[in-house]
Amino acid sequence: MVYGFVIMPNHLHLIWEFTQLNGKELPHASFMKFTSHQILIDLKKFHPEVLPYFEVSLKTRKYQFWQRDSLPIHLYSPSVIFQKLDYIHNNPVQGKWLLAASPLEYKYSSASFYETGVDEFGFLTHIGERL
Repeated sequence: MVYGFVIMPNHLHLIWEFTQLNGKELPHASFMKFTSHQILIDLKKFHPEVLPYFEVSLKTRKYQFWQRDSLPIHLYSPSVIFQKLDYIHNNPVQGKWLLAASPLEYKYSSASFYETGVDEFGFLTHIGERL
């Protein structure tokens, strides 16, 4: 389930949880593995000219789409969850980014979902339903 997100120019933030375990992998590792495979399929099919930008010299892979040291954070209480939700929604209007005047104006975010209750993306669950 995805409770909140923001897609930035060079990274993304997600508040999500697996509702089922995926073998022995940690949830964030499964996410990175699955999305990497999907990105590779898409780029090969629709944008092969972009693939060289993701080539790496590793024995274990030819391409790398995600930074190796992602920062998963366990959200252990409602106050921490709402703090992180507020942080990710405000990320596009902060510091060096200035991508929008307010979090509600930034299209690639769940901020408007929390303000209006309308899920324009079709995959969001309100965190209040989980708590």
